[in-house]
Amino acid sequence: MSRSLTKSHEFQLRAERLLPGGVDSPVRAFRAVGGAPPFLVRAKGAYLWDADGNRYLDYFGSWGPMILGHAYPPVVEAIQKAAANGASFGASTPAEGELAEMVVSAFPSIEKLRFVSSGTEATMSAIRVARAFTGRKYIVKFEGCYHGHSDGLLVKAGSGVATFGIPGSAGVPDEIVHFTLALPYNDLDAVEAAFRAHPDEIACVILEPVVGNMGCVAPVPGYLERLRAITSVAGAVLIFDEVMTGFRVALGGAQALYGIEPDLTTLGKIIGGGLPCGAFGGRAEIMDLLAPLGPVYQAGTLSGNPLAMAAGIATVSELSARAREIYPELERVSAAVASGVAAEAEAAGISVITNRVGSMFTWFFTKDPVTDWESASASDTALFGRFHRAMLEAGVWLPPSQFEAMFLGTAHGDAEVEATIAAAKVAFAEDRRK
Repeated sequence: MSRSLTKSHEFQLRAERLLPGGVDSPVRAFRAVGGAPPFLVRAKGAYLWDADGNRYLDYFGSWGPMILGHAYPPVVEAIQKAAANGASFGASTPAEGELAEMVVSAFPSIEKLRFVSSGTEATMSAIRVARAFTGRKYIVKFEGCYHGHSDGLLVKAGSGVATFGIPGSAGVPDEIVHFTLALPYNDLDAVEAAFRAHPDEIACVILEPVVGNMGCVAPVPGYLERLRAITSVAGAVLIFDEVMTGFRVALGGAQALYGIEPDLTTLGKIIGGGLPCGAFGGRAEIMDLLAPLGPVYQAGTLSGNPLAMAAGIATVSELSARAREIYPELERVSAAVASGVAAEAEAAGISVITNRVGSMFTWFFTKDPVTDWESASASDTALFGRFHRAMLEAGVWLPPSQFEAMFLGTAHGDAEVEATIAAAKVAFAEDRRK
């Protein structure tokens, strides 16, 4: 398609005068892939429309939450109904308990939870309560895993940090990151060595059980099971960051898919149905340390916001009621598009490694298997940038970074798969001719 971005360009110039880099989240600037970022004005199902009227097939889904598609009617209706009664109260509502019951039902490891407004809040709070529970200071995280932008977690993080090649972040004191041990993902020897080096000092291990923030990277067989055993013996809290994977790779998240029960879980994305929402929860004896029951303070005026709760209830209700239909279909469609594009790359003589877990996947432009940050970072990011621009020109919007997972939803079907594969075939052929 021939795209005009006249209005988007005007909006970009205005944004750059008022917002740092013209964006409110760095990856939106398209610096890693080049080209001009379109400004979006509406979405429906599997498609997005920009200010100039161009339509795009969406493969990032607001970074994960739009599993039922954009503007899904029951979700829209739920938000409208809630808004008619008031957008925010700063007080308890029945909807909080209703959504909490749904989450606990899907995640047996969660006995109690607390809603917050973002995944960053969820992970930051989970670590705080884990430190209080253990009386320890050190935390273990993994290179390429992104758990939000709180100070102690911006150490060898994935997502936008990886996209921009930033090792951490300016403004984070060394005294804080001193207590963060960043280890290679999928490397059990490194974990065992860390526990030997810091006996009775590690409060928790936090990880994405399926990584989405250095691209999609699955745990190797036995990895999660061994982490569960190591932390249990050491008396450390095991935290699964399921902000992306929760309700995405299975109804009960990655912990249901792999049969592992963490002590604490962080959630986001899907549980807000597209609105700002997160949660952290787990064993009652840990969660009961939170005020007003215990000494760990955590608060938020907009936590449990009625609009977010309404959207979350509508979304999780649909996923729960139709789980036997939805998840197998997501598996089928995801497998078809992931393998189809990979086949076109191979036919064009372009090296691509495809990693996929359910409806999360990444095409890494490299010839070697990707199992950790070191292998992910070997990808040809310039080639990915050219591919991204060609696909966008063809009306297919991929995440604007090699190091972000792709997502699709129930609104994607065979027609969308065929269109994506056809666009990729042309993109690869054009790249080979250059």
